[in-house]
Amino acid sequence: MNDPNTVRILAIETSCDETSAAVVVNGRDVRSNIISSQIDLHTIYGGVVPEIASRKHIEKINQVIAEALKKAEMTLDDIDAIGVTYGPGLVGALLVGVAEAKAISYALKKPLIGVHHIEGHICANYIENKDLEPPFLCLIVSGGHTHLVNVLDYGKYEILGRTMDDAAGEAFDKVARAIGLGYPGGPKIEKISREGNPKAIAFPRAHVGGESYHFSFSGMKSAVLNYLNACHMKGTEIVPADVAASFQQAVIDVLAGNAIKALEETRMKKFAIAGGVSANATLRNAIQKACEDRGVSFYCPSPVLCTDNAAMIGAAAYYNYLAGVRSGLDLNAVPNLKLGEVR
Repeated sequence: MNDPNTVRILAIETSCDETSAAVVVNGRDVRSNIISSQIDLHTIYGGVVPEIASRKHIEKINQVIAEALKKAEMTLDDIDAIGVTYGPGLVGALLVGVAEAKAISYALKKPLIGVHHIEGHICANYIENKDLEPPFLCLIVSGGHTHLVNVLDYGKYEILGRTMDDAAGEAFDKVARAIGLGYPGGPKIEKISREGNPKAIAFPRAHVGGESYHFSFSGMKSAVLNYLNACHMKGTEIVPADVAASFQQAVIDVLAGNAIKALEETRMKKFAIAGGVSANATLRNAIQKACEDRGVSFYCPSPVLCTDNAAMIGAAAYYNYLAGVRSGLDLNAVPNLKLGEVR
């Protein structure tokens, strides 16, 4: 019989192009975290193809769940609840995970907990930082999202700022494609930037609405494209490493600038980062230094927990479970789900 003080969550994540399953105990103890990536499959197309992603999830979902249970040395009977990402994300991809989670919940008669993908990214910080508890500020930076959030309590969030157009990761992908680096853009730009001069080209830093914490990266992306077009028209040599380094620095300046402003205005003493782009070492170092200069504790997950993964969904599901959150078998995928919104 399971210990009543121990909650074992089977978590499922299929919001984009990673098929992932994990077993997480009490929100912070990861017994397994299996990720089947589709990056190689989508690279030849220059980005994620939703239909292909959905089909691959169907092919892999049972395999990753079986592997997660095996690595955790558990069976489905040992599980206390099932957590699953139900939004935001690609609707077809989300539906695969949601349908699987509902089927397992129904068969086992175990609670089903729908989890917001961005909340999962925030909760990734709890896994490796056992001492981290709300309140704290969190910057979530990924391919589809850029949010600055005040984490008031477990499951309670105040959005201070969000991107008004492109997400930072989306801008990385588009700029990488423009300078011939291919997909995925973030890691490729970070790598080539080490060889470039971040001050070589003065790309603009967008500041939205004066006092707000919102972000905008579309103009920055357009400035890079305009620069490349001008070079082609004039016959000027393009140095990809300099373009990448200058663009990366512009993005980091905007992200770190809003983070610093929020820290100074809220006087919060804890700051975390999350999401795929937060694996960027230059961004981490910039925000960590800003925190250290202000006596603020800095938290970040390891790179494997920055990308989409089920362990972070298991961590979020645990705190929702404790709060009494339960989803019905009518749970559906919500591709444009907003943080804090329940549908």
